[in-house]
Amino acid sequence: MMGKKVYFAGSIKGGRADADLYVRIIEYIKARGHRVLTEHVGNLALSKLEEGPNHEEAIYRQDTGWLRESDIVIAECTTPSLGVGYEMAYAEAHGKPVWIFYNSARTVLSAMLSGDDYFHIVPYIKEEEIYSKIDQIL
Repeated sequence: MMGKKVYFAGSIKGGRADADLYVRIIEYIKARGHRVLTEHVGNLALSKLEEGPNHEEAIYRQDTGWLRESDIVIAECTTPSLGVGYEMAYAEAHGKPVWIFYNSARTVLSAMLSGDDYFHIVPYIKEEEIYSKIDQIL
């Protein structure tokens, strides 16, 4: 059986404090036979991307294409990010199931996400809690 196509969202320009966590989540999802369309989010050097003309437009086109192609969106939202917030709204507008994880000991989730009953919100304290929930949803 073919795994799901997962769009994993995490902060890039908003801050890379959780980049190591993103790598572990992405690897966990892949190890269970699913395809992560956005593996690059775990790239620790990503905040130093080379930028050229039309760079932002190319990122927008690629990411929105992946969102439309995905079966499910999993976002780690402990580090706030305007881009991730936009991706969540885009996914909702296109009817993609969205699971939002955040460390409730480190941050308060935006009311624009927590107040929208479309999103599946998963607060956690320990990283292990993320993986057991991922097993349930995938």
